[in-house]
Amino acid sequence: MKQVFSFLLILVFAATTNAGTGNEHPVIDKLLVIKSEQKLHLLSQNQVVKSYRVSLGKQDGPKQYEGDQRTPEGIYWINWRQHSKKYNLAMHISYPNANDLKRAYKLQKPAGSMIMLHGTPTDEEYPEWFFHTLNWTDGCIALANKDMQEVWNLVSDHTMIEIRP
Repeated sequence: MKQVFSFLLILVFAATTNAGTGNEHPVIDKLLVIKSEQKLHLLSQNQVVKSYRVSLGKQDGPKQYEGDQRTPEGIYWINWRQHSKKYNLAMHISYPNANDLKRAYKLQKPAGSMIMLHGTPTDEEYPEWFFHTLNWTDGCIALANKDMQEVWNLVSDHTMIEIRP
């Protein structure tokens, strides 16, 4: 009985970490963005594993329609990723959801679609720290490139992302 229990503990540990890969860390099962704190939290089983400072859209409040320069609020998914010449690494957020579409429809405007979690431009005129000190995106969520690399490595596609005010 003791051996069975030990075996089950090993299975649970392996299922909730990347045991044996050289990257022992909990599996990230949710991203949580708190816009008012300008924070992105990586969660595993509702426990914060890591947090990062983020830059958001230039305008406050929830996204209403395409081009309003606001970051959306709601429940979404990381549904694909790409290397980006402009923003280093980028992970697509599944905006718009049904509520977003309904809101934009009432305003008779398109909802938009290209909301990303991405890095910071590499620009000779403006160093990376310049971008990290203000909200500068058109509605995306931006991290320092070092932080984005870490998120890229820790978060898999199809992970939930909740964006709160």
